[in-house]
Amino acid sequence: MSAGTLAPGTVASPSETPRTVRRRPPAVTGRLGDIALRTSVPVLLLGLWAWGSGSGRIEERIFPSPWSVATTFVDLVRTGVLWDNLSVSIGRVALGFVIGGSLGLLLGTLAGLVRLGDQLLDPTLQMLRTIPFLAVAPLLILWFGIDERPKIIIIATAALFPLYLNTHSAVRNVDRKVLEAGRVFGLRGLALVRQVVLPEAIPGILVGLRVSLSVSLLALIVAELTNAPKGLGFLMTSAQQYYQTDVLVVIIVIYAVWGLSVDLIVRGIERVLLPYKHLGRSA
Repeated sequence: MSAGTLAPGTVASPSETPRTVRRRPPAVTGRLGDIALRTSVPVLLLGLWAWGSGSGRIEERIFPSPWSVATTFVDLVRTGVLWDNLSVSIGRVALGFVIGGSLGLLLGTLAGLVRLGDQLLDPTLQMLRTIPFLAVAPLLILWFGIDERPKIIIIATAALFPLYLNTHSAVRNVDRKVLEAGRVFGLRGLALVRQVVLPEAIPGILVGLRVSLSVSLLALIVAELTNAPKGLGFLMTSAQQYYQTDVLVVIIVIYAVWGLSVDLIVRGIERVLLPYKHLGRSA
């Protein structure tokens, strides 16, 4: 009898049981495969849109065809109308996000680290974050007029709360043993925050960053729909008044691409700050 066989009626011990290797189901690997999977659904939707427009199932006056939207986009780029308004919107959301995001990060860190800061700040911020943008916009226009200030305030407020909430939670959940280890090595005050607390809280902060950037874009739309002389919101309002559905679809596509770009930026930051999360994913 060979060494690898058992006599009839005997039971193999765990050490003698042949180990079976479970193979993972085949998957599309590699960067090209990943890109193909991620773009498959948008390409399918685009194909259905083109088919519906070409077959007449989607009426042009209700929803323009892809080629009509592409022609309108080229015209807006060629005449400079798109960039004139897009550049203004980018400037607004950038300034508003820098202000609101910085405050959210600072207040979240302070409330997460200091008990007194949590007692003073958290109840008020939790109350204010439930107020919708549309309720605040008329009041800000009444206080500051129709210039840039109310628009920047709306965007900054929208950016503040998601980053505050996630930073506050991430800082509060930092392992106390890690903090004690940092203090043992002589870290105190800002040095402890910079070298121990923030690195440990980075995953939660990045989640807040992703949500904050997305909400800032929504706030931009609200802000620019209220007496904006320039911007994508102004372009959208003008197109609505003149029933230019092709221009409306162009702006919607720009918003979608903008949101995707923001997500890709955050993913890039995550790869730089948290490289260990992506090790082995391509295997």
